[in-house]
Amino acid sequence: MGHNHEHTHSTNKKVLLISFFIIASYMIVEVIGGFVTNSLALLSDAGHMLSDAVSLGIALVAFSYGAKAASQSKTFGYRRFEILAAVLNGVTLVLIALYIFYEAIQRFANPPEVATTGMLIVSSIGLAVNILVAWIMMRGGDVEDNLNMRGAYLHVISDMLGSVGAIVAALLMMFFGWGWADPLASVIVAILVLRSGYFVTKSSLHVLMEGTPQNVIIDDVIQTLQQIPGVESVHDLHVWSITSGLNALSCHIVVDANMTIAESEPLLRKIEHNLEHQNIRHVTIQLETSAHPHDDSILCTVKAESSGHHHHH
Repeated sequence: MGHNHEHTHSTNKKVLLISFFIIASYMIVEVIGGFVTNSLALLSDAGHMLSDAVSLGIALVAFSYGAKAASQSKTFGYRRFEILAAVLNGVTLVLIALYIFYEAIQRFANPPEVATTGMLIVSSIGLAVNILVAWIMMRGGDVEDNLNMRGAYLHVISDMLGSVGAIVAALLMMFFGWGWADPLASVIVAILVLRSGYFVTKSSLHVLMEGTPQNVIIDDVIQTLQQIPGVESVHDLHVWSITSGLNALSCHIVVDANMTIAESEPLLRKIEHNLEHQNIRHVTIQLETSAHPHDDSILCTVKAESSGHHHHH
């Protein structure tokens, strides 16, 4: 398993690196093309490509940073870096989309001249570039399981739509002289950008807020814990993700007062094994007897200091 994992890890990284360079360099071409031909559709497609390049970059950084060892000042290593970068990415996308909307409204009012031939050429090459990158990713990367790779891949796929939009707009302007096709295409792309920006921001903020991971069902986890023989009750339960794909759980479990540490060992093994099936890899459990003071609620209820003698340290 170890070797195979390392292997997919390094190929993922190589695929990401190649994809990142292709997309980032073409994005620059598209920005210049957008200004030269005066096409908003090209600029918005470039904005989408920027979001691609950024998400590829984040995935790359996450692969290299995530591997950095934990230290005394960062006991989880740098695993969270990916999430912070994703929040930044999400917010940037939303801003780009809003800017495109604003520009497009101006253009619907008075459509400017657009160099349609240049626009058609640039957007066609853009489409080819996206298809190439998607193909590289499908062939070399692990787009099914790895969240980073999957996210980057889906970005590239939706980026194709942006290029198609620009191509169609260019053709409509060439054949029918419909000036509004350009701002319309850019609005469609901006909606895509806004949508991915919203979801990226939402899911990464959820991780930063220590929210329950999307692939974990709390009720199932509680049931799994309570059904294990020897477990009397469960409280102070927390489930969160450290970074995408790495979920952690901590809780207090009440067991029989006469249980020795040696006897508790198989119990813990079983719990860890059963939680693996619930997508939880990192488990910390405090075993207690019923004499230990605790709240009856399963989830942690931390009382304010003033409200009496009982507080959690």
